[in-house]
Amino acid sequence: MHTGEWLTRGTVWLALAIYVASEIVKVTRRCHEREVVARWFNSFGCAAFLAHVACAFNFYHAWSHPVAYADTARQTAELFGWNWGGGLYVNYLFALVWVGEVVWSWTDPNHYLQRPKWILWTVRGFFLFMMFNGAVVFARGDIRWFGWLLCLTLAGCWLRGRRPISGPPDHSASA
Repeated sequence: MHTGEWLTRGTVWLALAIYVASEIVKVTRRCHEREVVARWFNSFGCAAFLAHVACAFNFYHAWSHPVAYADTARQTAELFGWNWGGGLYVNYLFALVWVGEVVWSWTDPNHYLQRPKWILWTVRGFFLFMMFNGAVVFARGDIRWFGWLLCLTLAGCWLRGRRPISGPPDHSASA
């Protein structure tokens, strides 16, 4: 595996693992310190994902959107027989949503934590959809098992998080 491939693959797996870690921290007993830790994990995960995008464009697509679109179409055709590169736009949307999540969590953490459930679950569903497709469907080789593990861990922690957490949130500690 050459350096570009290692960096491209490594940054995306790091991003996904850190995102899952942030979600695990979020669903444990609520307290201010854990919310800050989850926010930092989410931010580092997002940064790793943006590094993945930069690596992919640098090492695989020569910083060309048409080349990236064609490569996405080729991969989609290999798996599904449909020569369509539109998944690249879904990846762009994923990056924008993740950056938006990070910015919102830092600029207005109280509103971010108390956002409507439909927004929370829409974002979660989108993230799980993207993770499943990237880490399981389009992954090759044994690493696909790690993708399954990440997806199942994410779903499990969210299901655990739907149960009531003992005690009210503790916001008395400082950042």
